[in-house]
Amino acid sequence: MQVQRVVLNSRPGKNGEPSPKNFRLERISLTPDLENGQVLVRTLYLSVDPYMRCRMNEDTSADYLTPWELSECVDGGGVGVVEASRCSALTDGDVVTSFNWPWQTHAVMIGDGLQKVDLQMVDGHLSYFLGAVGITGLTALLGVREKGHVTKGANQTMVVSGAAGACGSLAGQIGRLDGCVRVVGICGSDEKCKSLVEDLGFSAAVNYRGEDISARLQDICPDGVDVYFDNVGGAVSEAVIEQMNKGGHVILCGQISQYNKDVPYPPPLSDKTQEILQSRSIIRERFIVLSYMSKAEAALFELSQLVKSAQVKVLETVVNGIENMGVAFCSMMRGGNIGKQIVKISD
Repeated sequence: MQVQRVVLNSRPGKNGEPSPKNFRLERISLTPDLENGQVLVRTLYLSVDPYMRCRMNEDTSADYLTPWELSECVDGGGVGVVEASRCSALTDGDVVTSFNWPWQTHAVMIGDGLQKVDLQMVDGHLSYFLGAVGITGLTALLGVREKGHVTKGANQTMVVSGAAGACGSLAGQIGRLDGCVRVVGICGSDEKCKSLVEDLGFSAAVNYRGEDISARLQDICPDGVDVYFDNVGGAVSEAVIEQMNKGGHVILCGQISQYNKDVPYPPPLSDKTQEILQSRSIIRERFIVLSYMSKAEAALFELSQLVKSAQVKVLETVVNGIENMGVAFCSMMRGGNIGKQIVKISD
């Protein structure tokens, strides 16, 4: 069987931005003779995510992330269908997902490493298993619940950076449902700002590329900021923290603005921002969803109900074809997506 796969062609280099040229499309022969426990899967959808930028480096700076190896097949979140099985738990036609899905059109995988999914959870929108009803949704829901300290009736204001991205777009909606009276998103275009307010129910949105973040936050958050869901870091985050109230909470989920820089994670803050955190007793806690997987099953069921009832709306940017994996990844890193960036590999 002839299949296509994507391998890591080169690393971006120190402080380098990724390029589609860092990836290479290859055609290989796959022997579909399965051993006990193996399955042959056809890939339906693949995910590209900000954390993958760390995996392009020789050292990911995170003990839970392994670097991609040069000239080896790249992997990440994926969903596909079983076409042949020698695994007792899986049969032909089962839809399965994995965090470590190879970027291939077909693959032979160990059946025990795959999770069978219930199509009814997403009303047939299989790509949602990589986003709103998958690891991205878990990150948003559990991040808000475990680190946000949102309390109904407490008149809290939440700010979300990277708010038009996969995780931020969900986190803001969950913050609103959980009781925040005001949810403000920060993103990089007027189109995204409009979508956050009109489609997702955010109270307001700030275009960090065209507006003064500090001045806008003072206008639209007159009572200050209580909860900050941080996906981007850098100057945006320092501007938000400056507006935060005493006893506030920063959910340190991601720092995409810093991923192309050779700095430790989490990146260091300025002396001024560190002083604000200390003097106002603001708790800034790193959130790693893998530490909360014991709560995943119940959280995924809740996310499914929220999505199916349209209490949480899902935005996606879909690109077609495995040959466009590198293009989709680099576009996502530059903020070219609204909602979850997905690559459709086959029907």
